[in-house]
Amino acid sequence: MLRRALRLRLGPCLSGRGLGTYRGGSTLDWDGKVSKIKKKFQSIFPGGAWSPLYDTSHLPPERSDVYARASTVLSVGGIRQQFSLPENVQLSLFSAEFLRNINEYLAVVDDPPLDLQFNPSGYLLLASEEGAAIMERNVKMQRQEGAKVCLMSPEQLQKKFPWINTEGVALASYGLENEGWFDPWCLLQGLRRKLQSMGVLFCQGEVTRFISSSSHMETASGEQVTLKRIHEVHVKMDHSQEFQPVECAIVVNAAGAWSGQIAELAGVGTGPPGTMQGTKLPVEPRKRYVYLWHCPQGPGLEAPLVADPSGAYFRREGLGNSYLGSCSPTEEEEPDPGNLEVDYDFFQEKVWPRLAQRVPAFETLKVRSAWAGYYDYNTFDQNGVVGPHPLVINMYFATGFSGHGLQQAPAVGRAVAEMMLEGHFQTINLSPFLFGRFYFGEKAQEHCIL
Repeated sequence: MLRRALRLRLGPCLSGRGLGTYRGGSTLDWDGKVSKIKKKFQSIFPGGAWSPLYDTSHLPPERSDVYARASTVLSVGGIRQQFSLPENVQLSLFSAEFLRNINEYLAVVDDPPLDLQFNPSGYLLLASEEGAAIMERNVKMQRQEGAKVCLMSPEQLQKKFPWINTEGVALASYGLENEGWFDPWCLLQGLRRKLQSMGVLFCQGEVTRFISSSSHMETASGEQVTLKRIHEVHVKMDHSQEFQPVECAIVVNAAGAWSGQIAELAGVGTGPPGTMQGTKLPVEPRKRYVYLWHCPQGPGLEAPLVADPSGAYFRREGLGNSYLGSCSPTEEEEPDPGNLEVDYDFFQEKVWPRLAQRVPAFETLKVRSAWAGYYDYNTFDQNGVVGPHPLVINMYFATGFSGHGLQQAPAVGRAVAEMMLEGHFQTINLSPFLFGRFYFGEKAQEHCIL
């Protein structure tokens, strides 16, 4: 009965009725919606990089060092539609349309246009014999959703990209449109510039406390459920021991790798185990390295971002035979997320051998620099969490994308705004990404994680 009551409380959010799907067309014109929300809401967005800010009454508290550690600016800036779930394909198609028309949406009077330096070289995913059938199914679905992706045999792969060693490759999928990489810093600064021109205040501080009120609901079976509503947020101001109380009607948890901590501050997951009140937001920081190397004989300007079956990946950086890349560690190899120090031995022992096996020219590469950043890693199913919390009724989530959040941020911002304005998703049905799946054990597993 509790399951039914919680689903009924969310109404259209979970039913999926009347929900549209995005298949390539632009649906960004929202006449009257933004002006309406300005009159009704004051919202706060814990998080400092890409947040779904869709009106000018928001106060985003950001840590003073947030941009030095933000996943946005430390990412490799990729965008692709080669995912295993149709919702992720739709999100990235929407975002590709947004990025293509970036200056239509983020233009500021008297400021120069944004140049995202988009490189449309695509993604090239390689599959072993074991993964070939899965890749075929994924590509069939991706095409059905409107993505332009082709399959390539090892012979076709060798002909198009002669610098690849095709040993162990049974099949490849190659993005023909709307895939590549761009400058994340430019995108972030363009968003901030636009918001500031609209009157948004950015606050240097850290969320330390939520003040909420509670009410109780009894289900038909007699179970007691406590509903909470946040009405004030305490923000510890930068270089000060004082906090600023901020009244709010809505809180959007877009705090990335730290969103699990923010949720816990609001009481999420603090109830008895096995209950909705005791269900945590399973998002935690996972440290990932990115290495920059030079290789004079490496792949040329036609090189896409290549993802190997071993987990290694790389792409070109600029025009001077430089490359970015890495691979994700195994669970046993996960580094300490308490700092952003780089482990160069990880490159020597884990990354370089895989790169050189796939691209023999990389035998002679020289590492020039490296950095580390954070994934907002969803330990449950490596997928985003979007929409309201079932019991903290005015907290919304936009987090947990496990490495593909930047490329999907424009679409996720739209989805959260729709939920706030309309009470349900409209453009893309993201019901599988709602928080309730953690309690019900309903995974929305994304398998194509780099």
